[in-house]
Amino acid sequence: MTDTSQPSAAHQMLGDFAPALVHFTDDVLFGEVWKRPQLSPRDRSLVTVAVLIAGGNAEQLNFHLQYAKDNGVTQEELIEAITHTAFYAGWPKAFSAIGVAKQVFGNS
Repeated sequence: MTDTSQPSAAHQMLGDFAPALVHFTDDVLFGEVWKRPQLSPRDRSLVTVAVLIAGGNAEQLNFHLQYAKDNGVTQEELIEAITHTAFYAGWPKAFSAIGVAKQVFGNS
């Protein structure tokens, strides 16, 4: 995520408005945390999607569902993960998440 050939999504959205937040997003979160070897990017994606659903942060799922696919999680696995979280995080949160997934996967 720290490709310096073009500005990151965080930089494009926040630019000079919140440079520290962009730095932490690009360099710490995606530059260090996501690169730690204890979990694969695929596993980190599954954990992240589940936590975003549990927290009701559906607006962040657009990016992270696609990122999960890029990290090797299949569409079927993501739909199953969302279905599974319904029982632990709540039905409304899972329904919000599945709506985002349908848009991200092009099935809207």
